[in-house]
Amino acid sequence: MSTSAPAPVSAPGRARHATPLAGRSLAPDLARGFMLLLIAVAHAHMYLSGHPSGFRGYTLDGTALDRVVAGVQILLVDGRALPMFAALFGYGLVQLAARQVAGGASWPETRRVLRRRSRWLLAFGFCHALLLFFGDILGAYGLVGLLFIGFIRRSDRALAWAAGVGAVLHVVVVALLGVLTVTAEKGDTPAAMADPLEAAMMRMIGWSGMTPTYFLVSVVPAFMLGIWAAHRRLLEEPGAHPALLARIAGVGTAIAVAGAVPMTLIDTRLWTASDAVSVSAYALHSVTGIAGGLAYAALVGLVVARWERGRRRHGVVARALAACGQWSLTCYLLQSVVFVLLFAPYLGGLSTRVGDAAASGIAVLTWLGTVVLAAVLSRTGRRGPAETALRRLTYR
Repeated sequence: MSTSAPAPVSAPGRARHATPLAGRSLAPDLARGFMLLLIAVAHAHMYLSGHPSGFRGYTLDGTALDRVVAGVQILLVDGRALPMFAALFGYGLVQLAARQVAGGASWPETRRVLRRRSRWLLAFGFCHALLLFFGDILGAYGLVGLLFIGFIRRSDRALAWAAGVGAVLHVVVVALLGVLTVTAEKGDTPAAMADPLEAAMMRMIGWSGMTPTYFLVSVVPAFMLGIWAAHRRLLEEPGAHPALLARIAGVGTAIAVAGAVPMTLIDTRLWTASDAVSVSAYALHSVTGIAGGLAYAALVGLVVARWERGRRRHGVVARALAACGQWSLTCYLLQSVVFVLLFAPYLGGLSTRVGDAAASGIAVLTWLGTVVLAAVLSRTGRRGPAETALRRLTYR
């Protein structure tokens, strides 16, 4: 591993604004499209209410099918989708900076653009939390962009140190949350509140506390490693790095699965552990999820590399997933809109009438709907409305 990272550069003469959809690299968009499936199933059960829940928020009194679904998601999805999201966010910022530099912008000009985009992401996150979902992650991305944007020009050593320190802080914060989970008095969640104004107030209280603590430290390690991957163009040129991608995928998956086993057994009630062991399992599950998120992104890169070696054309499914990835911000917000419409007590009211399995089924259908929507509308070269708004605000 080299000790200095190249400044983000690209071919000269490129536009300083977003790359046309037809000219985008497949692997990053494909990874984002797949990631949104993980995000959907990881979030849907958080809209349920009226049941006792475990560390990861799954019901403890569900059916056998609910417990199976919860177990699979704790093992493979929960705490793995967010790091994947964060790594792709860091990767995308390097790409955005490269386009600015290639268009003739200086680093101070590029930094201003990235910070402006980060401020608007923070504003998007505020609105998302206020209106829809207390677990919004956009605000944390905005904070990370404002605080750590300079790391896209830092050396590998600096990125490794930042990721390591972030991982340690992540363990500390998650352990403290675990202690609160077993000691604090349980209260109503926003999902259980029948008054929409009261629910909005509770979402904002949760978001304003979680964003600068839990979500921020959860994003930083994978964000730094995403920058490292972007310096090597691992997803833009996956065919040039098959061995490295295979190592990341194999080792990362093994670490993530092994680290998730104790929490899976505890939250599905297959193992009755002490509070101390449960909190430790919760922290272990969370920190090993960083490796899982990176592994999933690397797996997508390996798939694309194989297609490139065989010179295979991308099928309908791959193109649809890539379109969903191009519309990732819009599709992410649409998931929350659908979940509120269906689950909120003051709207669809499903939060107390379905279990984890049904919630995950609704999540998959919602994700499929956003994939189809993005695939159909992107054929005309359209960008998602949220992406269009963010671009206009960023570039004025």
